[in-house]
Parts: sequence; C-alpha cells; structure tokens
Amino acid sequence: MDPVMTEPRIVDRAAQPYVFIRRRVPMSRLGELVEVHGQVFGWLAEHDVPPAGAPFWKYNVIDMARELEIEVGVPTATVPTGDGEVRGGILPSGRYATAGHTGHPDELMEVTSRFLRWAETEGLQFDRADASDGDHWTSRLEIYETDPAEEPDLAKWHHTLAFRLT
Repeated sequence: MDPVMTEPRIVDRAAQPYVFIRRRVPMSRLGELVEVHGQVFGWLAEHDVPPAGAPFWKYNVIDMARELEIEVGVPTATVPTGDGEVRGGILPSGRYATAGHTGHPDELMEVTSRFLRWAETEGLQFDRADASDGDHWTSRLEIYETDPAEEPDLAKWHHTLAFRLT
C-alpha cells in the first residue's frame, strides 16, 4: 500500500526563530539524527527556552549518493544565541509548498518523491540551487508533528513537508 499524502497546497509562512544542531551524514546513517532531537530539547530545558512548535529536520544540502547536511531544529519565540553545537537561526518567511503525511517515518522518502513530482507537474520552482556537493535548499522542512510521549505508535505519527518556493 502506498503511503498516504494529504493534498499539497501553497501557504505563506512567517519567519520563525529556532535552535538547531547541524549534522552531515550519509543516507545509511540518517537514523542517527533521531538522538539529536534529545540534545536540542535538553539544551532548551537547560536554558529555560520553551519550544514554540514541533521539531523538524531542515535539509540544507542533499547528495543522496554521498551525504546530507541536516539541521535538527525546534522553533522558539525568539532567536537564542546558542552555545557549543546548538545554534540559533531564523527560518525564512515566504511561500511554501506543503503536504501532510500520517504514517511511519520510513514512508517519508516515498511521500517526498510524490510531493516533488506533484510540484514539478504544477510548474513550481523550489528555492534551491545545484552545486558540486549536492542540491542546496533555502528551507526544506520535514516537521514532526506528533509527540512520541503521547503517541508511541510510529504508524500514527503525523508529518508535514514544507519546502520554500522561489
């Protein structure tokens, strides 16, 4: 059975402060990033900074054959300075193509492929550029809407894809 994707749409997103830890990993080690969520949330708790939304992965550079540069982030109300591995930033405002998915995170690769095909069919242009080290994206988000403490069944998790358009 194909993973279910909600009807894609175009939305305007405001700029969003966030904290993150950046990692470079090959596709074979992508699962290691799950532990980084705990580090980011630990930093937030340690510095008394409340989350202002669901955690996400921001794909900065994608080279499926070599490695990906990903920020594991959490929205905040203001831009924290960060320290050590944790940094503060701002997700850019703008028009984003979005789609939702409810199901196991392992299905996101197929859902993302379908989402990209939809955008191509619609003639949409993402805010990205090709480079020798891969595709560079301004803001390509995979948002994890479900709190694992409230819903341990991964098959019931909800995710949102939000990719900035030009």
